[in-house]
Amino acid sequence: MGFQFNPFDEAARRDPYALYAEARRDHPVYAHEGLPVLSVFRHADIQAILKDPATWSSKFPPPPGLTEEDLPPGMLTSDPPMHTRLRGLVNQAFTPRIVRQLEPRMTALAHALVDDAIARGQVDLVEALTYPLPVTIIAEMIGVPTEDRAQFKEWSDAVVANLGVAFMGPIPEERIAEQRRIIGEMNEYFARLAEERRRRPADDLLSGLVAAELEGSRLSFRELLAMLILLLVAGNETTTTLIGNVVLELLDHPDALARLRADPALMPTAIEEVLRFSSPIQMDPRRATRALELHGQRIEEGQFVLSWLGSANRDETVFERADVFDITRDDNRHLAFGFGPHYCLGANLARLEAQVAVGVLLEKTTRIERVDDAPLPLHPSFVFRSVTALPLRLTPK
Repeated sequence: MGFQFNPFDEAARRDPYALYAEARRDHPVYAHEGLPVLSVFRHADIQAILKDPATWSSKFPPPPGLTEEDLPPGMLTSDPPMHTRLRGLVNQAFTPRIVRQLEPRMTALAHALVDDAIARGQVDLVEALTYPLPVTIIAEMIGVPTEDRAQFKEWSDAVVANLGVAFMGPIPEERIAEQRRIIGEMNEYFARLAEERRRRPADDLLSGLVAAELEGSRLSFRELLAMLILLLVAGNETTTTLIGNVVLELLDHPDALARLRADPALMPTAIEEVLRFSSPIQMDPRRATRALELHGQRIEEGQFVLSWLGSANRDETVFERADVFDITRDDNRHLAFGFGPHYCLGANLARLEAQVAVGVLLEKTTRIERVDDAPLPLHPSFVFRSVTALPLRLTPK
């Protein structure tokens, strides 16, 4: 039997790296049998795809069973010039200067969360730290009540559970119905908050977006709602995964953990290495706008191409000792945040949140360890390299 790559396969999801290496070597463009879908695995090819929106579009037709009305017009699924306009409206909220101003609040929140976790001794780190920190920060930035955190998590989990499914076959009807229900609830929630900000503007991102919507052509109401949903979901989901992956990789590499405890100044490069080595987002899709060939493989107009960032970030032609986890690695051209016009808007925010969260966790403990060796529950979407629970024992200083 020849090379097979099934993104749904649990064993492949838990450890995809041998498959990625074989694909980079022998199947750099892999056609999924019976589907208008190809997977791409090499760093250079993926970088070229992500920086060329004219050839590789981020705008996809609705999957069977869904309509344009079901899919709010957002940044993730648009191309320039629409993407440029939408991104410009929120770009200023995520500049390095603005993000640095959030550090004292992040640090205070991380201390409170870690103190509470240590007091309990044994915790699910997702519930205790990796989720509440980023969702609280993004909620405060947007201007939505952080006491609705449990509701945000329910919505966020439901929205991302289906990511990637439509590329590999039809979405089950019950999932479509659930998606419609969740989007409807989020629209209703944000519409009410937006109306409040029209009457009483505040110093938050929501007020700024409402003002832009009031200017007419710059931001429609549907675009406003899509932007808020994206910011809330993307602002917590990927960072939750990143913080969890940092802890998991440090537990898997005790020497690196000991070195980082001894030299906290290594935290920024350690975070970058986790982004490369255990990328939170494994795949970034595009649609071919014209017919072309790549490595001898014909790609037709309209075909979907899945760019496997997790593979690109282990490409041995780009990274020395690509399969070695090295928290001192300084030449780290990973694609974990994407590349080109869709480069992650919140990259600076995610990096800082991870540095703060892990820094405080290590500062306040002498030991962190898994409760048992049981396989951790995987995120429902193969787009993410993520676990949904991380039971740990924490030993305080």
